[in-house]
Amino acid sequence: MISNMTKYSSECVLQCVPLQSPIGELQLSGCEKGVHSITITTDTPKHSAVSCADSDVQVELQKCVSWLQSYFSSAQSVTSLPSPAIHNPMLETDTFSACVLRTLQDQVPAGQTVSYKKLAKMAGNERAVRAVGGAMRRNPVPLLIPCHRVLCSSGAIGGFMGGKGADIKLWLLQHEGWKP
Repeated sequence: MISNMTKYSSECVLQCVPLQSPIGELQLSGCEKGVHSITITTDTPKHSAVSCADSDVQVELQKCVSWLQSYFSSAQSVTSLPSPAIHNPMLETDTFSACVLRTLQDQVPAGQTVSYKKLAKMAGNERAVRAVGGAMRRNPVPLLIPCHRVLCSSGAIGGFMGGKGADIKLWLLQHEGWKP
């Protein structure tokens, strides 16, 4: 089921697509340039799984659905796939948050984790641990930018989805082969 397209900016016409997954329903939003957001809902599913053979679905959203289906089938399978295009204004800036999210996406592969402190250092400011946490909270495309791979320095898994998704974070880490 595809929701009506909505105007996002002078350049983008957003389309929303629901996708069932092992962690709950995902709401994907994007335009012809890429994915704008992924929202994980833990509510009872309201839609059936999307079929991306539908010619009305934007090409980049079709790619994202295929990537996510592959990821949920086998997390390691996506290492050989190109990541879906992301088109979110937050990530198109030179802010520290955008730098942190790009660093995480580029340098922490499936099955590996990084501490908030180490990610701050990798992004160029080892004292900005709290800012890294803020960037994780504002991540518009979880799973594509794997904020679930960021742990506390103590090894604790830390928060996810505003504190209500610790079980989802643990599932994702275990799905990727993480060993505590």
